Amino acid sequence: MPSTIDLEKKQLRGEVRRQLTAMDPQELVRGDTALFERFLALPQVREAKTIFAFWGIAGKEPDTKRLIARLVEEGKVIGLPRMLPEHQMEVRRYDPNKPLVQVGFGISEPGVDCPLLSKEEIDLILVPAVCYDRQGYRLGFGGGYYDRWLEHFTGFRVGLCRKAVLQDKVPTEPHDSRVDRLITEEEILSF
Repeated sequence: MPSTIDLEKKQLRGEVRRQLTAMDPQELVRGDTALFERFLALPQVREAKTIFAFWGIAGKEPDTKRLIARLVEEGKVIGLPRMLPEHQMEVRRYDPNKPLVQVGFGISEPGVDCPLLSKEEIDLILVPAVCYDRQGYRLGFGGGYYDRWLEHFTGFRVGLCRKAVLQDKVPTEPHDSRVDRLITEEEILSF
């Protein structure tokens, strides 16, 4: 039987997805541009050599393809997630000359031919979420991949959240961790 928090998270995921689906596509593109400019202006991003990003799922997350291309142009090493059995995850180096592998649910991953990156090599992670709250906690997609991976990560954590879906509080559990900076189109919150 699902817990009350699990049910709250499931309900909030549905609400946020409906909000995002109803948004004008041009508004989403403008929002992405604002999010990315704020992200690129962070001193921690400028100083980072290796960034663990994510390949945004259309209609559910910011379209990070543009952001990743810009980071590569700036000489950053980019890692992308690759899902493993038992809700585990590894980070593989992104190579713009190698096609990503489509694995379902709109998710694209680097292939096994891309080099592994260790947590110790990663300076900063851009943490994906359905949405965030004003305390820096995220509502994930429900698989627990990032919760497990973040458990022993000591680098800088950044979240992107559209202002329209920023929550006052998301349901949290003891294993949930928050980001160091949360960026919306209009503000940057520090924790």
